[in-house]
Amino acid sequence: MTDHDNRYTVDDFVASTAERDRNQGLFEMETERLLEVNLNGNIWTKMGSMVAYQGGIKFTREGFLEQGLGTLLKKAVSGEGASLTKAEGQGKLYLADAGKKISILNLDNEEVVVNGSDLLAFEPALDYKIKMVKSIAAFAAGGLFNVQIKGSGMLAVTTHFDPMTLAVLPGEPVFTDPQATVMWSGSLEPKFKKDVSLRTFIGRTSGESYQMQFEGTGWVTIQPYEEGHATSGG
Repeated sequence: MTDHDNRYTVDDFVASTAERDRNQGLFEMETERLLEVNLNGNIWTKMGSMVAYQGGIKFTREGFLEQGLGTLLKKAVSGEGASLTKAEGQGKLYLADAGKKISILNLDNEEVVVNGSDLLAFEPALDYKIKMVKSIAAFAAGGLFNVQIKGSGMLAVTTHFDPMTLAVLPGEPVFTDPQATVMWSGSLEPKFKKDVSLRTFIGRTSGESYQMQFEGTGWVTIQPYEEGHATSGG
């Protein structure tokens, strides 16, 4: 390969991009945008995130609707983010989501809430519960659902570009754009706040603008990207 382009011989390309066993356990970061799961049992994954696998692995779609969210939601939900897939068996499973960056969290009897579109995979030892957006305003502002995950085990989340986490302290609330909000600590229960004037400040010309308001003690993770208003990931 030369210094100024990405041209390889075939052998050089195969060698430079070859899968490598990093001995990191169940979840391995093959690259910052590609997760390898060393599967021996089962794992929950975001539907549509499987890009390759080796070995004997069976995939079963598990709709969020099976948690009893009702027919109204069933009509509203379609496509990506509507369900999880359970991968069962033994082998290597490779997951990715639109080229987004991946972070692995190891929960130790802890609880987090993840935006449904940013959850990539998690161990079955972790308990999960769908937290529905409660108001029409919130639905319009920030998607359909979030996933509450608690217990001990690993989960993988995705972000467009590099995430940043803000501390939430008593008397010092944090306000975020719902479409840039990735995850927050389970100790927080965000509220939605309408700000009509904000839309002119951030360049939106129609509709209301909503913020998520986090109060108490905890943290919230954001990404430099709005899920519903940008056109390319990073």
